[in-house]
Amino acid sequence: MKRFYFMLLGVLLLLPTSIWAQSDDFTRYEMSFKNFLTCELTRTGAIDHFKGKSFKVTMIDLFSLQRESDMVIITGAVRCVVGDSHHFLYVAVGVETILDKEQVTYYTVRDADFSILATELMKFPYKERCPWSRYWVDMD
Repeated sequence: MKRFYFMLLGVLLLLPTSIWAQSDDFTRYEMSFKNFLTCELTRTGAIDHFKGKSFKVTMIDLFSLQRESDMVIITGAVRCVVGDSHHFLYVAVGVETILDKEQVTYYTVRDADFSILATELMKFPYKERCPWSRYWVDMD
């Protein structure tokens, strides 16, 4: 009976640490996702999406994190004001660990919502292969 109580106590002590670690991981990905999209849309001028019209990003929302083999797939949406109207872009980013560093290897943006699979995302390689850590914000 003592063994059961010690095991239960151990699980209860480790559970908050596990939940906190997952929450911290999600927060880091969320912040990195927002920074990455802001940088990408600004760098490219969103020419493919708004045909050269000026725009302002008003919201970036992370929908989900999925792990497929060694890739983390991050999906979300961006709301932009273009002229007098609001436009939504749906985004998927693939982050892989290469030589112990996380890098953006796939990136796609669509005007319509989608559910993404790793095989579908791989049709859209990200040319710069930038370090994902570049978009992290130090939370400490």
